[in-house]
Amino acid sequence: MIFALPLYDDNPIQRAPVVTWGLIGICVGAYLWQLGQDEEAVIYQYGMIPAVLFGHAQLPSGLAAIPAWVTIFTSMFLHGGFLHLGGNMLFLWIFGNNIEDVLGASRYLLLYLACGVAAGMAQALPDPSSEIPMVGASGAIAGVLGAYLMLYPRANVHVFVWIVIFFRIVAVPAWVMLGFWFLLQLVSGISAGVHSPGVAFWAHAGGFVAGIVLISILRPQYVQLLHPQRSAPFQTVPPSALIGRRTFHGSVPEAGRHPWSRF
Repeated sequence: MIFALPLYDDNPIQRAPVVTWGLIGICVGAYLWQLGQDEEAVIYQYGMIPAVLFGHAQLPSGLAAIPAWVTIFTSMFLHGGFLHLGGNMLFLWIFGNNIEDVLGASRYLLLYLACGVAAGMAQALPDPSSEIPMVGASGAIAGVLGAYLMLYPRANVHVFVWIVIFFRIVAVPAWVMLGFWFLLQLVSGISAGVHSPGVAFWAHAGGFVAGIVLISILRPQYVQLLHPQRSAPFQTVPPSALIGRRTFHGSVPEAGRHPWSRF
C-alpha cells in the first residue's frame, strides 16, 4: 500500500491569505449546507450543465433556480463528497496562499474565478450537449497550481509518504508534483472521453493552462517567474520531525505571530 499526502511547501508568506481563507470557508459552508438539502437536486440546480448552459436543454421548472450562466460560478463552490472537498481545500491551502501573497487579494480572486470559468468551458465545449452536471473547485484550484508552477517550479512540497510500514516526509519539487499531476489529467481525459461521467479531467487541464497564462499577465512587474529553490529537493525526515515544529515556512504564518500583524 502506498499513500502520499502533501502537507506544506517551503515558501514563506508575507501577509495573511484572507481570500484563500474565505474561499475555503465558503466551500466548507456550502458543503455543510448541501448535507441538509436534497443533494441531487442541489447539484442540478447549481451545478454547471453544458446542455443547459448552451441552450440544448432546459431544467424542469422546479429545478431552474438561477440563470444558467450563473451556474458557472456557483458550481465552483459545490462538491460531490467529503473527500472531494477535503482534497481540493488542502491543495488550495498549500498553493493558494503564495499566489495570493504575490498578486494581492483582488488580482488573486480574479485569477481564481477566471480559471474556474476557463475550466468549465474546457469541460463543456467538447460536448456542449452533455447533461452531466459539473461541480467542484478543482478547475479553479488547477489554475492556482498552474500559476504556482510558473512562479515556484523548484519550490519543495513536503509530502507525507506511507509505504506499508515505511513512514517519511519527502521534499518533492513542485515541477515534479504538478507536472505529473497535469500529465495525469491529460492522459485520463483522453482515456475517459468527453461523454464519460466522473472526474472532470478536461476542466482540470483547462484551469491549469489558464493559470499559467494569467499569472504572466496579472503578476506585478517586479515579481519574477521561475524563482530559484529555497531548499534541497528529495530530502527525507521522519514524521516525528514535525513534533514541536514552530514554523511551517510556506503554508502557515510563523508561530507566535498573529497573522493580522503583517498588515
